[in-house]
Amino acid sequence: MKSDSSKNSGKTFHVKSFGCQMNVYDGERMAEMLGAEGYVPAADSADADLVVLNTCHIRERAAEKVYSDIGRLKRADGSTPTIAVAGCVAQAEGAEIARRAPSVDVVVGPQAYHRLPDLIARAERGEKAIDLDMPLESKFGALPKRAGGQRPTAFLTVQEGCDKFCTYCVVPYTRGAEISRPFAELIAEARALVAGGVREITLLGQNVNAWDGEDERGRAIGLDGLIRELAREDGLERIRYTTSHPNDMTDGLIAAHGEIDKLMPFLHLPVQAGSDRILAAMNRSHSVESYLKVIERVRAVRPDIAVSGDFIVGFPGETEADFQATLDIVRATNYAMAYSFKYSRRPGTPAATMDGQIAEELMHERLQRLQALLNEQQQTFNAATVGRTTRLLLERKGKLEGQLIGKSPWLQSAHVIAPGLKIGDMVDVRITSAGANSVGAEALTEEVA
Repeated sequence: MKSDSSKNSGKTFHVKSFGCQMNVYDGERMAEMLGAEGYVPAADSADADLVVLNTCHIRERAAEKVYSDIGRLKRADGSTPTIAVAGCVAQAEGAEIARRAPSVDVVVGPQAYHRLPDLIARAERGEKAIDLDMPLESKFGALPKRAGGQRPTAFLTVQEGCDKFCTYCVVPYTRGAEISRPFAELIAEARALVAGGVREITLLGQNVNAWDGEDERGRAIGLDGLIRELAREDGLERIRYTTSHPNDMTDGLIAAHGEIDKLMPFLHLPVQAGSDRILAAMNRSHSVESYLKVIERVRAVRPDIAVSGDFIVGFPGETEADFQATLDIVRATNYAMAYSFKYSRRPGTPAATMDGQIAEELMHERLQRLQALLNEQQQTFNAATVGRTTRLLLERKGKLEGQLIGKSPWLQSAHVIAPGLKIGDMVDVRITSAGANSVGAEALTEEVA
């Protein structure tokens, strides 16, 4: 049973998403679904009749942060909006959330949020509405059709879940097994986005390069085949994908980086550690050597590619020698940017009960050393692009009068001032300056594409 959209007419909602890009996509889909049900977006949770907290469970104390956010929703008169807790914390802590936070009306996991309108309707009848199912049927078919919006870029989830079972990770337990969305469904969604003004699409998955399916002729294809088909779409100027696993970098996907102009020269390929002993303890199923070979092969077909990665410092049993090996793989790879974190114990994961848990102080000290090296490499990469001519896709306004900010092909934030530019334009520029986290550019022409 669907809720009556006329009943919700004029009611306001606010979706607050935490964590990964997949959560951003899910938050956007929930907002589209609520809009179809008659709800009107509110700029802030303080003004909303309904607040959806779309949670992430990757980092430590994620659940406690949710309870803090729930507490802040209480208003001066003692009332609260209708509160829905969605996402991975909801999946992992569902019954506990309902017990500890009586003001929460709805708890829904990441594979069941297509049922959100029904759950809200149940809550309005006085029920405590909880849905943590991981149904076999795809939720995507139950969501509203996509349309372009105010932004020229969009995320498109092509794959969910993970079968890798890294020992530190909760994703297999909160998102479920790997599932690939059907080819035709993805092409239709991408076309709707492009028709609505989207010029760049980032393909998303917990393990995005594990996507597989059959094309319109019934031929088995992998992610590279999907990218090749999307590249044929008029109006779609750029394609990216994230997050990848080294073991799923196929020959076809590597070749695509050298053959498809619309596939941007950027690869996010997490390694997590530079010690084979720690990688084995993490159940990463790749080695330092195999990872570096993938990087070498990608750079052979696309020499200017910017490589990004993820690192975990202080995994149980990590010695100083293991940490030095991580610094070594950073030096060998030479990253354009990277994300690095202290190991975070996640209840229910094998690593949480391993011997050799590392003291917080030592993890912090090692993280500072790693980040100093990564920041130096990012600054060096940005500086090396000064003088290059390239194209920017302008995405938002900058802080200065007439300034717009866009992304370079290498995913750098670039700011430019020039007359006649607007969000959504693509403009030829020369990179003129480099900072730690962004670059400056000058437009080469007032004409835009």
